[in-house]
Amino acid sequence: MYRWWWGVLLSLWALAASAEQLNVGFGSNKPPYVFEGEPRGLEYELVGRAAQNAGFEVVAYYMPMERLHLMLRRGEIDAITTTNQNSGVSAYYSDVYIYYRNFAVALAERAYRIDTIADLGRHSISTFQRARQLMGPEFERMASSNPQYREEAQQINRNRLLYSGRVDVVVGDERIIRYFNKLVADQVDVTQPLTWYELFPPTPYRVGFRLDSQRLRFNAGLHQLRESGEYERIIQRYLSD
Repeated sequence: MYRWWWGVLLSLWALAASAEQLNVGFGSNKPPYVFEGEPRGLEYELVGRAAQNAGFEVVAYYMPMERLHLMLRRGEIDAITTTNQNSGVSAYYSDVYIYYRNFAVALAERAYRIDTIADLGRHSISTFQRARQLMGPEFERMASSNPQYREEAQQINRNRLLYSGRVDVVVGDERIIRYFNKLVADQVDVTQPLTWYELFPPTPYRVGFRLDSQRLRFNAGLHQLRESGEYERIIQRYLSD
């Protein structure tokens, strides 16, 4: 009955909307989740297909996260991905559509003893924009009291900083860090062994919408994506790349 009702709602919305344009912010280049300027990526496909199920046609905006959050507050875009209720931005948040697996990472030769998030406060840190808001209160306390903490608009910079020894620790999603290794291999020595510190639980991400009606439609489209099995097929395709 529940599945049937979602199907009815989606059909009605799709008929009423007739591929209504939805302006969505995806952030800057962060493969394999988002390939800036290209209609591909794990997040791009999940969000795009769920939105399509709900009768939307996604128009993607690729910019640093701080800029996108500002655009959402101003009403210049309809939605922003890779966010959640901790972002500090007033929005209507969808169901969780993806989890990131974040680690603290350092050159193995440094032999750092890092057992807790608080231990990161002793080191210079490079991470992604808005991490202090999205990674939980303990991480925010560490970042706020650490003068050597920085956030990168372009996440590829973390890899350069890490392998060149210009920062002690980087914090980010394992898939993104490993992918960027391929792109900086001609600039720094990415064969250096790393230590991966498992300090964080998986981070759930949602889509933040300007309108509640858009969020409800997206949630229905996401539910249909999962029920059809297409959600898992998209995940597996990118895991096997």
